[in-house]
Amino acid sequence: MSSSPISRRTALRTGAAGALGIVVAGNLDVIAGPAAARAATRPAVGYGELVPDPAGLLALPPGFSYTIVAQAGTTLLESGQPTPSDADGTGCFRGPNGSVLVNNHEIGGSEPYPVPALAGLTYDPGARGGTTTIEVDGQGRRLREYVSVAGTHNNCAGGITPWGTWLTCEETEQKAGGRYLRDHGYVFEVDPHDRAANQNPVPLKFLGRYSHEAVAVDPYTHSIYLTEDAGGPNGLYFRWTPPAGFRGGKGALRALAERPDGDTAGRLQAMRCLRGGRHVADLSEATTPGTRYQVEWVDVPDRDAKSVSVRKQFTDEQVTRSRKLEGAWWADGGAYFVASFARHDDGSVNEHDGQVWWYDPRTETVTLKTIFGVNTDPEADHGNFDGPDNITVSPYGGVILAEDGEGLSHLVGVTEQGKAYPLARNELNDSEFTGPTFSADGRILFANIQSPGYVFAITGPWGRPSNADLAAS
Repeated sequence: MSSSPISRRTALRTGAAGALGIVVAGNLDVIAGPAAARAATRPAVGYGELVPDPAGLLALPPGFSYTIVAQAGTTLLESGQPTPSDADGTGCFRGPNGSVLVNNHEIGGSEPYPVPALAGLTYDPGARGGTTTIEVDGQGRRLREYVSVAGTHNNCAGGITPWGTWLTCEETEQKAGGRYLRDHGYVFEVDPHDRAANQNPVPLKFLGRYSHEAVAVDPYTHSIYLTEDAGGPNGLYFRWTPPAGFRGGKGALRALAERPDGDTAGRLQAMRCLRGGRHVADLSEATTPGTRYQVEWVDVPDRDAKSVSVRKQFTDEQVTRSRKLEGAWWADGGAYFVASFARHDDGSVNEHDGQVWWYDPRTETVTLKTIFGVNTDPEADHGNFDGPDNITVSPYGGVILAEDGEGLSHLVGVTEQGKAYPLARNELNDSEFTGPTFSADGRILFANIQSPGYVFAITGPWGRPSNADLAAS
């Protein structure tokens, strides 16, 4: 994300162009052959070529339109303060009048509009991040907006739970000291419907203290899969398995965290990948869609990182690392997760501008679904995409990725056949898109431009995106 010191936008660009892809959210048995894997992914029509926006905000396909749901510093919270800066990961839930959004705010320290530190909702008054909750009607028009959690730090992405709550992630390893009264780098649960349930926020310490990015929750076992956005060394992919007898539900994670043994409840483990018995040290080793690794899980020695960062508690021979692990989403019986980019100079084996992976808990394997080659012309709007970040699975097939790369910024769709297409373009500046998520009825795609801070409701003639080539249209 943009406030991270290792943001994609600050990375050195090197390498060759091209983008590769296969089936993303369709039949998982359909894998592109070697010829398809070697070919650059041609841009698909998707929903048509983007139409420039007279207002200079959001270019969309023909027939699509947007509503501004909230704007940092302009719209007001129900407590009277302005909407906070840096909207990021967003969860969408069915509401009494339409939808309820829980909006992360990736605020570290210098952003102009903090999340107000309201009494009873604040974890650490020295931290300025948190979440706001926005209720909208069936057309995406804002009805009310209020603080749901405050006093957290760098709330980046997160994930929805099967019981209808939002897990908001702190992308930081900030410890208490100076302005910060408490340690940070945790996950917090936010109830989108019951504000009282968010009183006196409790960190879910059993999920570890590190630079959390996003989570995906298995609706059957209630295991939680987590990405880490970190470098020096590169980050890890984690799994938390609940203790015996745990049953997920509203309040269950908080109750577990508040137990005397809550800090170490369940097992937190890091992923190790193998191919034919050979250890895979780095996910960037995979360059061909369809590459599949066997997965083992290694226990985290000190999940609260009291003296050593969690990722530094392992040698490279014990775990599989990746630069810039980002968005996560549960779908198709497994966990999708994104690696935003990789470069040789950050320790990666190979260079790329984005990978989409899918973990299958039934077979204990992880499969590379899509890879984008290094984009050497990020200012050109010709199907050149890079730096995927947040991810959501579309109810109309394929996935939608929020681009956090160089140059032009898009919402990028990838069809079930593996072709990338532009769904929206930021006409205002080069700030990243964040938080794509559909309403429960599939009629509205909510998404954000992080800076200066817009939340949009996008509507239009949704349907299965075309897989035709632009050149043939």
